[in-house]
Amino acid sequence: MAKPEIHPEWYPEAKVYCNGQVVMTVGSTKPELHVDVWSGNHPFYTGTQKIIDTEGRVERFLRKYGMSSSQTKQNEEEKGDETKK
Repeated sequence: MAKPEIHPEWYPEAKVYCNGQVVMTVGSTKPELHVDVWSGNHPFYTGTQKIIDTEGRVERFLRKYGMSSSQTKQNEEEKGDETKK
């Protein structure tokens, strides 16, 4: 049993707000919760997540192992010529 007067007040119907709209009701020690992201608008859960190579990781890998973009283009052209023969 919980000791009296040491626990915070419990709100079983606390409202969670995202962008000014109530998105769900949960139990909490605060009557209102304001969040920026929740599962209803997060790209991972909505299926709109895009993987973007912003750091140029592929190009850095190719440079590191001696495969510059000009070499890869030449290799692709050679492979294309071989299939035409």
